Amino acid sequence: MLVSLFVCPLCQSPLQPALDTWRCDGSLNSKQTVHTFDVARQGYVNLLPVQQKKSKAPGDSQASIEARKRFLNRGHYKKLQALIGQTMGQLLAQREPVATSHNMPVNWLDVGCGEGYYTQAMAKITPDTIDALIAADISKPALVELAKESKAAGRLWYQKNTDNTDKATAIYPLVTSAAHLPLRAHSMTGISSIFSPILPKAFAEVLTDNGYLIIAKPDEGHLASMREALFDSVREHDSDKFLQELAPYFTLMNTYRVSAEMSLSADDLADLMTMTPYAYRAKSEKRQALVATVEKEAFRTEARFVVYVLQRALVK
Repeated sequence: MLVSLFVCPLCQSPLQPALDTWRCDGSLNSKQTVHTFDVARQGYVNLLPVQQKKSKAPGDSQASIEARKRFLNRGHYKKLQALIGQTMGQLLAQREPVATSHNMPVNWLDVGCGEGYYTQAMAKITPDTIDALIAADISKPALVELAKESKAAGRLWYQKNTDNTDKATAIYPLVTSAAHLPLRAHSMTGISSIFSPILPKAFAEVLTDNGYLIIAKPDEGHLASMREALFDSVREHDSDKFLQELAPYFTLMNTYRVSAEMSLSADDLADLMTMTPYAYRAKSEKRQALVATVEKEAFRTEARFVVYVLQRALVK
């Protein structure tokens, strides 16, 4: 089923997953060269060629990943996690009768997945629904964390048949560029992009007809009190500015909003700043002053998110 799901990032030939090394068949390059990609011991596969990197270590740093793990594991964004999982479940439940009756595989791409806070939740709520859950990010340290957790839970792609976890969603952790997805055209049932770049054409190319796209972004007023404390001038989030770019490829189905009041300790606040762009955009003295105030009293702020649900428009 998955023989031709992936394509080689170097020559776009079909790419075959295997336990130790993934290989393409070289059928689409003039020299018929076979390219190989080793499976890391944690279980991820690096499909990011050097020529697609814009820096030596692209994506989130280890410090940012660790801060985000601590913050999210304390449950501060659990309402958003639950909304995304619920939305995803509803979309898959209403798939076209033709697709379900023909047992067409359900493949989902979580692009810009980071260390996998939302990916792992997706895998838990869809064990009988999704055949392949592709977790893609340009940050190698993030994929190391995601792969380790997936392996411990028995959800890695090569564990599905070896560990008697037939009910588990198979997670494929891939280091890759969202602009050059190593996926066969029109092979994805859905895509989720949570606080990640939006690439309308690239997403449309890998989605099936009527495939789904879930986008989560900060909403107006997100972390307002924190931003006011960190910056002299606060520019509001323009959450829907990208919808016009999506319009040629996608139709907007629904928009959901969710918010959560948060009372943050000094450690919470330090982690929140480290995991966001505020870590380097705010002046050092502003950050230090804000953390100092929290030593005496918990800092209160509100997380606000907007979730867009879109469907790929049929190509005429």
